[in-house]
Amino acid sequence: MNTSTSSINSEILLQNIQVLSDEFAKDRVKRQLRRNLHEEDFEKIRATGFLLLTVPKEMGGIYDGLKKTIRPICTALKILAHGDSSVALVSSMQSAVLANWLEHKSVPKEYESEWNLQRKEIFDGVLHHGHRWGTITSEPGSGGDIAKTKAIATKSADNKGYLLSGQKHFGSGSGITSFMVTTAIAEEDNLVDTFFLDMRNVPWDGTKGVQLIAEWDGHGMTATQSHGMMFDKFPVQRMAWKNDFSVATKPGGIMGAAVFTAVISGIIQIALQTARASIIKNIDQLRPYDKVEWTKIENDCWLVEQAYEGMLKDIENNNDPQVGKAKLAVAELADSIMTRICRVVGGGSFARKSPLGFWAQDVKALGFLRPPWPLAYDQLWDQFIKNNS
Repeated sequence: MNTSTSSINSEILLQNIQVLSDEFAKDRVKRQLRRNLHEEDFEKIRATGFLLLTVPKEMGGIYDGLKKTIRPICTALKILAHGDSSVALVSSMQSAVLANWLEHKSVPKEYESEWNLQRKEIFDGVLHHGHRWGTITSEPGSGGDIAKTKAIATKSADNKGYLLSGQKHFGSGSGITSFMVTTAIAEEDNLVDTFFLDMRNVPWDGTKGVQLIAEWDGHGMTATQSHGMMFDKFPVQRMAWKNDFSVATKPGGIMGAAVFTAVISGIIQIALQTARASIIKNIDQLRPYDKVEWTKIENDCWLVEQAYEGMLKDIENNNDPQVGKAKLAVAELADSIMTRICRVVGGGSFARKSPLGFWAQDVKALGFLRPPWPLAYDQLWDQFIKNNS
């Protein structure tokens, strides 16, 4: 595996990710029984050059704009999902939350100086210190709409930062991420905006403004450590481009839906390969029902690949890609596919030594990832009305 940062390009990176994913896959049974993340996994991912995909090319990374870089990002995550789906999902958060800083190289002049400085600090941290980024934006009662936050960010005494107070959950990668992005109402102007938290070496006992109130229970994406936290005057930084929330965060919405879809598509791909080997081995024992179900499985897996590929081409060719449609289509198909696979393979699918039952739970996560089902359909309906008004 080539781990020399100076010589890594997209092609070498994907080769490195494949080697690492194959390594993870050899230990899949034990990995799927985990309920927590392991630091060494993410150090190995860093060694592949993966974090370079989230650093702009002009700053020493590989990222060369969304249209040019979305495919290698999604391909890397799809491959990684073959080896460990939870690790892949947590890794996907990096590009999803940094997309806003990656894509907006220029901002309104009044924020330009601070924005450039903030971008440099963020990407220097990723490039030189291996900083990992995640998200902890969801709140109880928000329905997954990050703009409906009730958390409050007040100006700190030194007037240089903010203090965050409020409850958050689904903090994927808690304990592994260096920084986490969230939303809150900036009290000074009463506007919803984006903030980020430095979570390095912060205790979760409430003594420093962060208290763990709901440890991830390992259901679904088992080892993502998507904890729930209560914040009480915890220091945070505000996104330097202020007061333009919907425009500033649009790249993150596109990237997030795309990378989440890539992870689930990767799970479906490896699940099909795994189940197909079992089916071929026992092909003479298949009942008519099994044969019909398997035909549907093959067909729906083909549709997942078409939706995934169509999503990438839409991002590559259009300024307003309909990523949400691909995400929802794959979410529904993936859930159906894994249910059918488990039926055909049989009760052994849910044995601890079989990965299929775990993958069946994992793919359900896509429909609940941002935006979750109700909000996602609201957005598609709003787009329909906009296009036909």
